[in-house]
Amino acid sequence: MCYSAQVIEAYDEYCSEFGADIEIEAFAKLYGMKLYDNRIKTTHALDATLAIEKRDKFERIRDAVERHKVQQVAKLGQELVDQRERLAKAEFALTRKSTKKATDDKRIASNKIERALEKLAELQRTELKASDSRIFPGYYVPVMIVEDGKKVVRPMRYQCRIAGSSENFDTRFPGTYNARLDNLDGFWRKQFGYTHGIAIVTAFYEYVTTATGEKAVIEFKPQNGQSMYVACLWSHWVSTGKDDLYSFAFITDEPPAEVLAAGHDRCIIPLKRKYVDAWLEPDPQNLDAMYTILDDRERPYFEHLPASQ
Repeated sequence: MCYSAQVIEAYDEYCSEFGADIEIEAFAKLYGMKLYDNRIKTTHALDATLAIEKRDKFERIRDAVERHKVQQVAKLGQELVDQRERLAKAEFALTRKSTKKATDDKRIASNKIERALEKLAELQRTELKASDSRIFPGYYVPVMIVEDGKKVVRPMRYQCRIAGSSENFDTRFPGTYNARLDNLDGFWRKQFGYTHGIAIVTAFYEYVTTATGEKAVIEFKPQNGQSMYVACLWSHWVSTGKDDLYSFAFITDEPPAEVLAAGHDRCIIPLKRKYVDAWLEPDPQNLDAMYTILDDRERPYFEHLPASQ
């Protein structure tokens, strides 16, 4: 299964390569929701990319990103005040008598202060690292789809909740960030042939068991350095009194030899550029054509190295 991936936030590639439009309202709404829902996760790279986007049409998104950053700085500032007060009380108590409570308070406060300072530094950091684009299940990702005959890029959660399901679908089916190729016309029958998407990905990551029996996270990256147009299925979930949810899953299949040899048994499916348009506008009466697209995929050689932090 695709444990995590490195996605591209460069909207110019979606726009110039495919003629897609950015769903401004959807991105602005997402960051507005982040102000009151801490379950919404985005990458540091996405935040930073939107924060410095100077085009007028991005103004609402830029403002929403900045409001969220200000909110997070204020929360972390208050956390530092609270924990420094807790630390001072614990240290004073320890000068009078050594107790388990005071010792624990000192340790916990010190750890929380350290983490808060690290988070503040991350919020202020402007130089991006490759790991800043790494997503995990639950993160919101730019995904290209077709709506009303036009290609658009909108943020979607990386873990698909199928339309019409109950809200607890996420906990009942926690692995729905991946859609197995051999189950597309089964579990995914309401999406396959109907709601297809593309995410531009540069690498993916998996937990593997090494020759020594240890668990490790491995980065798999095309040797040619090219981006991958990864096949996705998506769904638009609605429920009375709840925020709409757009969410997606990568389609995965059996891996190429080098991925299998590295210790993993699944792989995302990169599509050939010539098939992107047909993939995004499927004919549910001709699923064989969709299977042909998935079978005649790009087959890069995946270099694999321990993941950097």
